[in-house]
Amino acid sequence: MAFEATLIGILCYLGALSTTWLLGLTGGWYLITRPLVSGMLVGFILGDVQTGIIIGVAVQAVYIAMVTPGGSMPADLNFVAFPAIALGILSHKGPEVAVALAATIGIAGTVLFNAMLVLNSWWNHRADVALEKGDERGIYLNSAIWPQVTNFLVRFIPTFIAVYFGAQYISTFMDSLPHLVLATMNVLGGILPAVGIAILLNQIIKNYSMLLYFLVGFICIVFLKLNMVALVIVGGLLALIHYNYKPEPQTVSALKPDDDEDEF
Repeated sequence: MAFEATLIGILCYLGALSTTWLLGLTGGWYLITRPLVSGMLVGFILGDVQTGIIIGVAVQAVYIAMVTPGGSMPADLNFVAFPAIALGILSHKGPEVAVALAATIGIAGTVLFNAMLVLNSWWNHRADVALEKGDERGIYLNSAIWPQVTNFLVRFIPTFIAVYFGAQYISTFMDSLPHLVLATMNVLGGILPAVGIAILLNQIIKNYSMLLYFLVGFICIVFLKLNMVALVIVGGLLALIHYNYKPEPQTVSALKPDDDEDEF
């Protein structure tokens, strides 16, 4: 399990918000740190790709509307994507419990993220001192190398400890929990994806009549049992109908009466 924990720890570092190696944010934060992708990667490492993808989909739904303006985040998606999903797979308790674990670990991860920002501010201060002295090597080390070392340690060490030791005790720990606690985690894990989708709908839907299209998709999946290919076709047809046949907006000049008509 040490090898698997090492691989997941390295992935956690490569997918961090401050890591630049995988084409910057494009290959790291916006690709492998998406729970849908990380679930597949972690599942492949732990030998259970199917469970990893299932848990990744459930966790992705929770954080689908999360944005990180200026690096500020309500939960550290990086720790959600790797150690949390890994513990969810190792717990063998289903995606609902994995989602509840991910939400808890994600919130706790913000503490480490903020600690890293504090440490990096110290490196920035050292870079300023090196700049005043004209020390080019010191500027490079304190602005490029040591912050990445800090980022690696903050990501790799907690992930390695969680996966390596969690693999031994997570199943026993989950089994020792009272039934009420597990039932609560199952309920919360089932609700959180719906909350994530609701937040996304609140952000992208400006007219509440557009919710009808969401309900059509819900009916197609739940009641008509259509697969994703058929649902995409239905969605494309609805989009074509909406944008081709919606009424043209009236211009201001068309609504304003002529002055001559007002005189009569």
